[in-house]
Amino acid sequence: MKKALLFPGQGSQVIGMGLEMANQYAVARQVFEEVDTALNEKLSAVIFHGPQNILTMTENAQPAIMATSIAVMKVLESELGFTVAKDASFVAGHSLGEYSALCAAGALSLTDTARLLRVRGKSMQQAVPVGRGAMAALLGADYAAAEDIAKEAALDEVCCVANDNAPGQVVISGSKTAIERAIEIAKAKGIKRAIMLEVSAPFHCPLMAAASGVMSEALSAAKFSTPSVPVVTNVTAAAESDPEVLKRLLVDQVTGMVRWRESIQYIKAQGVGRVVEIGAGKVLSGLVKRIEAEMETFNVATPADLEAFAKVE
Repeated sequence: MKKALLFPGQGSQVIGMGLEMANQYAVARQVFEEVDTALNEKLSAVIFHGPQNILTMTENAQPAIMATSIAVMKVLESELGFTVAKDASFVAGHSLGEYSALCAAGALSLTDTARLLRVRGKSMQQAVPVGRGAMAALLGADYAAAEDIAKEAALDEVCCVANDNAPGQVVISGSKTAIERAIEIAKAKGIKRAIMLEVSAPFHCPLMAAASGVMSEALSAAKFSTPSVPVVTNVTAAAESDPEVLKRLLVDQVTGMVRWRESIQYIKAQGVGRVVEIGAGKVLSGLVKRIEAEMETFNVATPADLEAFAKVE
C-alpha cells in the first residue's frame, strides 16, 4: 500500500513530547542535542519539562515540533528500517510541518531546519504588533462560505482564509477588528461555531508580509537538496521536488493559505491508502479522516506507537 508521511504544525506542542523516545533511543537524543547546538540553547529542556508559556512561544514551538518529528523519524529508521525514500511516496506538513517534511526527505539539514524555523517564528511574531491581528476557526463552514464571510468582513482591512483544513473546519486570519466582524457575520449566517483562536499573530495572511521578506532572505542563503520523495506543498496542494521551487513556495507560504484539504485529496488521488503522522499529536490524522474517511491513519510519537506501527508494517 502506498504511504505518505505527515508532519504536524503549530498547536501540536505539548510538554514532554519526544521525551520517551529520547530516553529510550540514542538516535532520538542526538536529534534534540543537534537542535540545541544549532540554536545555541537548551530548547530540549523546554520541550521535555516546560514551562508551557515558553514552549508555546512561536519562536520555540516551531523548532520544537520539528525536532520531535525528526527524532521520531530517526527512531523509525534505526529500529524498523523504515525510510522516507524506501517506504513513502510523498511527504507533507502543515505550515511549519512542511519544514519537518523537507528535513525528513533530506532536502534540508537538521541544523539548517532548526535555524530557519527559529527565524521564521521570530519574524512571524514580530510582523504584527500584539493585539492588532487575530485568527478564528469557522466550524461547520466550507471553504466557499468562509471566503464569502472573510470578504464581507474585511471592509478596508485584512481578512482572508488562512487554513482550509477539512470540510467544516476553516480558519480565517487578519486584522483583529475584521476577524471580530467575521465572527458576527458567521453567526448571522448560521455557521455552527465561530471562535477566536489563542494565537500570538495572524498567520498565513498578507499581514505577514514583513516575515515573508525575512524568510526570503534566510531561505536564499540555505542549502537545499532534491528531496528523496516529492513534497506536497501547502501553497500548491501538489507535489514538488525542485529545490528552487520549494524555496520559493516556503516564502509564499508565510502569507499564503494552507491548502490542507486539497493536499490530502491530491495524495489520495495519487493512490496513497495510508498516511502516517510523525511526531506530536493526532491533529492531522483527525483532519484526514474528515477529508478522506477511507484512508488508513497511524500516529507515531512514542515507543508504544512504534511497537503498534511495527505490527502493521
